[in-house]
Amino acid sequence: MAIKANPILSIIDRKLDLGQYRDQHWDGTFWDYLDLVSDNPTIARNAFQRVYDMILSYGTESFTQFKNEYTRYKFFSDPVDRGHDAIFGLERPLMQLVDFFKSAAQGYGTEKRILLLHGPVGSSKSTIARLLKKGLEAYSRTDDGRLFTYSWRLPHKLNNDDGEHFLDCPMHEEPLLLIPKEARAEVLEQINDKLPEGHRLRLYGDVCPFCRKIMDELMEMYGGDWKKVMDHVKVKRLILSEKDRRGIGTFQPKDEKNQDSTELTGDINYRKIAEYGSDSDPRAFNFDGELNIANRGIVEFIEVLKLDVAFLYDLLGASQEHMIKPKKFAQTHIDEVILGHTNEPEYKKLQGNEMMEAFRDRTIKIDVPYNIKLDDEVKIYLKDFGPERVRGMHIAPHTVEVAAMWAVLTRLGEPKKAGITKVQKLKLYNGKQIPGFTEDSIKELKEESPREGMTGISPRYIQDKISNALVSQQAQLDKAINPFMVMNELEGGLTHHSLITDEELKKDYRELLAVVREEYEDILKAEVQRAISADEDAIKRLATNYIESVRAYTQHERVRNRYTGRDEEPDERLMRSIEEKIDIPDSRKDDFRQEIMNYIGALALDGKKFEYSTNARLLKALELKLFEDQRDTIKLKNLVSSVVDDETQQKIDVVKQRLIKYFGYNETSATDVLNYVASIFARGDSKQDE
Repeated sequence: MAIKANPILSIIDRKLDLGQYRDQHWDGTFWDYLDLVSDNPTIARNAFQRVYDMILSYGTESFTQFKNEYTRYKFFSDPVDRGHDAIFGLERPLMQLVDFFKSAAQGYGTEKRILLLHGPVGSSKSTIARLLKKGLEAYSRTDDGRLFTYSWRLPHKLNNDDGEHFLDCPMHEEPLLLIPKEARAEVLEQINDKLPEGHRLRLYGDVCPFCRKIMDELMEMYGGDWKKVMDHVKVKRLILSEKDRRGIGTFQPKDEKNQDSTELTGDINYRKIAEYGSDSDPRAFNFDGELNIANRGIVEFIEVLKLDVAFLYDLLGASQEHMIKPKKFAQTHIDEVILGHTNEPEYKKLQGNEMMEAFRDRTIKIDVPYNIKLDDEVKIYLKDFGPERVRGMHIAPHTVEVAAMWAVLTRLGEPKKAGITKVQKLKLYNGKQIPGFTEDSIKELKEESPREGMTGISPRYIQDKISNALVSQQAQLDKAINPFMVMNELEGGLTHHSLITDEELKKDYRELLAVVREEYEDILKAEVQRAISADEDAIKRLATNYIESVRAYTQHERVRNRYTGRDEEPDERLMRSIEEKIDIPDSRKDDFRQEIMNYIGALALDGKKFEYSTNARLLKALELKLFEDQRDTIKLKNLVSSVVDDETQQKIDVVKQRLIKYFGYNETSATDVLNYVASIFARGDSKQDE
């Protein structure tokens, strides 16, 4: 029956690639595979080499921060899944992680260790593990990430069948392991001659008991003719998949009664004992434990230190010797990355347990802290609460920012240096320049608090409270949330926070919320000031008058008054009223004015025209001066009263539209901000009156 044309079907057809499917399901003889390895030896890389190359395949970028060189690995932005599991910040821990894989890939010893990610709850340990697994799956589908395994074509004499069929290697092993040990070293040496130093192939061990049994029987059948035995081998491409349990494994601890070590190393298949006559026949054994099926790839141990001691013993040999011990079989070689993650209390328990010294000795711990850079923390929440995700709901400007600010403040150590607050420290870490602080002093701040980011509020708590604000009755009514709603949620949630039981700590966190409120008030005042002073014509006139006076002052000339036509002295009062807005003392006014004229002269030499907006300091001074001049004419404080005259209302409406156009507010949130800032000014005026 003919299939009708359908737009949905056309989308599916566009997405399916038959050629790619055939490439990913390639199969051939063992001899075909040897040709492939000769042409491209990298297809026989071990698990550590493959993970390292996978990370590098997405590219890197270098940057300098506080006099330290960093490398950012683009893989951790999750290009595989369009940023769904992107990690923001954490460059140093991620560099340590990649260094671990680099060392392991080159055989320097870390390939014999368990990689342990350690950090507070919600610090992205699981996300890193998920990224590595997901990345390795995707990499195995590419030409650069190809890897292969094999099946056995069994004649009826061996499988008691009328015909023949194929049995897969249960552990997806590298076909080169089928090469006799006597010849393997020389073969590898020949292959490695084509590879640069640091990229040489390293194979671990021997074939699994199942394949050894089949190989022994075939060797007996053919009188030791290895080539004829290899004619029974079909090599095929291996696509790693966690869902299909091929090369990617995950193990999660359960209670002691419901778990045993067979979950890691496989168990006897009792149904097949009758067929093969013995429970020690490898064909009557399921090599399907997590360490078996994760061979050639990576196995993740969730909360690894919660494992029963018997399980941890299994990991000792798996990491150090690359061997596991299935029940009733000899030790079996594995080639896989063993990755675990744990939190601080569990790790402290491990440190205090002398019986676990061998396990500690076989782990490489990488601390994964919380973000201590505000911009990176904001990105975490925008991923979940950005405009694309929260449709139909207005999130007022700075809502996410103030929540992130509080989270970061809870993670920072108290500054030991006199004259600096936690908020200033936060700003310095975020790249803002503060007079009196250099990159060296920022480095000192970091060194005096080496555990910054290992304690504090989890991003999950922030996400939960923003979610609560979004579904609150007020938010549903207004179709909007603002910073105060979120801060109220953050404070209210502390009372019943399951992980914070110390009342003193809760008190400290509430005090930090008060600090954030003050900081938010300053942000609002600055924005309203900029909105009021955003009258381009007025600020341009002010800039022109200032520059004319400065030019005349520096050249010891007089200024022509455009209204009277008379020559007058430069307007010292105007110049000082502007310069004082950016804290230029009277003793430095000559230097600043000369600096402005030099700046204008340099632009003229380059054929460029001076614009007031091109000098950030001057622009800020002009905006503050204009705000001061216009503030009384707009009379914002009158907003808190019930009566506002028409002229004032028109001016306020202009400011409101600027807030909407330039700062991202909507009608409701712009009105709220103006009312709030008006109340601040009213409070300030009443204090002055007192």
